[in-house]
Amino acid sequence: MTKKQKKTLRRILIAAALYLTAAILTRVVPLPGLANLAIFLVPYLVIGYDVLRKAVLGIVHGEVFDENFLMAVATVGALALGEYSEAVAVMLFYQVGELFQSYAVGKSRQSISDLMDIRPDSANLERPDGTVEPVDPDDVPVGAVLVVRPGEKVPIDGIVVEGESTLNTAALTGESKPRYVRPGEEIISGCVNGEGLLRLRTTKLYGQSTVAKILDMVENSSLKKARAENFITRFAHYYTPAVCLGALVLAVLPPLVLGGGWGEWISRALTFLVISCPCALVISIPLSFFGGIGGASRCGILVKGGNDLESLAHIDTVVFDKTGTLTKGTFAVAQVSPAPGIGREELLEQAALAESFSSHPISKSLREAAGALDTRRAANAREIAGQGVCTRVDGHTVLAGNARMMEAQRIDYRPNDGVGTVVYVARDGVFLGSVLIADEIKENAKAAIDGLRAARVRTVMLTGDSEAVAGRVGEALGLDEVHAQLLPDGKVQRVEALMANRTGRGKLAFAGDGINDAPVLMRADVGIAMGAMGSDAAIEAADVVLMDDDPAKITLAMGIARKCMRIVYENIVFALGVKAVCLILGAMGIANMWSAVFADVGVMVLAVLNAMRMLAVKKS
Repeated sequence: MTKKQKKTLRRILIAAALYLTAAILTRVVPLPGLANLAIFLVPYLVIGYDVLRKAVLGIVHGEVFDENFLMAVATVGALALGEYSEAVAVMLFYQVGELFQSYAVGKSRQSISDLMDIRPDSANLERPDGTVEPVDPDDVPVGAVLVVRPGEKVPIDGIVVEGESTLNTAALTGESKPRYVRPGEEIISGCVNGEGLLRLRTTKLYGQSTVAKILDMVENSSLKKARAENFITRFAHYYTPAVCLGALVLAVLPPLVLGGGWGEWISRALTFLVISCPCALVISIPLSFFGGIGGASRCGILVKGGNDLESLAHIDTVVFDKTGTLTKGTFAVAQVSPAPGIGREELLEQAALAESFSSHPISKSLREAAGALDTRRAANAREIAGQGVCTRVDGHTVLAGNARMMEAQRIDYRPNDGVGTVVYVARDGVFLGSVLIADEIKENAKAAIDGLRAARVRTVMLTGDSEAVAGRVGEALGLDEVHAQLLPDGKVQRVEALMANRTGRGKLAFAGDGINDAPVLMRADVGIAMGAMGSDAAIEAADVVLMDDDPAKITLAMGIARKCMRIVYENIVFALGVKAVCLILGAMGIANMWSAVFADVGVMVLAVLNAMRMLAVKKS
């Protein structure tokens, strides 16, 4: 508990003790009316002085109709009518409810507070003379060299220039599995360095880095209210003056019409006011959304606002980009087809050595598949435009390229019809075999599609790749629709067509990671960006960011959103239903001040308890 909450708890305990003492004393010892009032006034002022103060300030500043005004009028009126015990009890239970909801909000903020721990305090800037000086991250220019010691946070996005280590990415992705990094690899800010010393060259300013953008998203998430939150705000704006006017009419009109009975009708009006306090709705609805956003962030899912969380709950179609979203976006050896008499390892070795001087992703994938090689065995590499490379390997002429190269050199080769990029290899004019290079499907992509299908969500893939590649991925994953060879504007047109043909309240989400995905991310009802390797433009345009690039978390995000909306609707129906019944009973004189306490504080506590279920969100 915070210091303020502990102070409130002490006041409640002291006031409760004084209240019990006063109640016992007035039962045992007969006292005149003023003495009774004085005894109960002590616990009343101890527990309620701040409510009275806020009510007076509200009147002074023209903000009359709030819960402080309602509680002050109701309890002061109860004291005036001689219901001393009830007045103190109402204020006491109200403060208990306020403490309870304050604690609940604090708990829901905890996940956001944990996320704020990724903010770096300083950056260790390496000067040209080799000295290291702690500086403010905002003062670090692009291209500067930073030293990240074991246990420190990576302050700014950059590329490792020296050192090897593991990074703890739990605060960003929600996953505890460490990530191994070495020189040449890009790392994002917010991760915690493990056991090794790293030197990195910054690629962005701090304000443009991943950690700064994440913190900005979370801090501003409350500004984007859902329709349910806006409804409650508008409802409370009209509801409170209406019930105050209703209470005034109840106190004045019946005695004037029926004659006499002023005390009874004023008592009913005061009970009516206490019942009418809209605390349950005003507190529990935003708390539900805040808890949903906080719970999602613990799972590595950043939702930019309550309106996006509400839209997530109504998704019935998810459209995916292919590269970097459903596939890894990196080339890897998918098939090795050696010629008769040639071994698999020999074919990979010759291809990798022939490509050892190239920086092309296909060349890199060949070298990774072949393992450690002595590149001194290769020399005189020459690139043949549009065909491949010609390299001297161990004194032999090795060709590695496409079918056009084989045909141009009049080599008798065996065509490979696999889906992907085929590298044909020949040595001294003799065909050695072919290697198929393809973009790998993510390990969790199939689980993502299966999860969406179980949730009765339609799945579509849009890609600029060929029909053959798109068809292979679509078939492997079991997608409902696949559309290939699309330019960025073609993706937008296809999404608009899907949105035009939908029925009911269903929403469409688009998941992508590239710069060319930004327009369609903004056009979709819900844009979902891959945050770990996604482009800045995609992350800026998206409404939801998956920090570990796991498409399976789309189903988890939808589950969190749907649970949040169920809780919101439950609280709205429960709170309004109970208040409607109690208001009618209060106007009829059947409900007393204790019923009013339940209708106000009791309903609020139950609604907040229900909202706190959002804090139990699990990561899987």
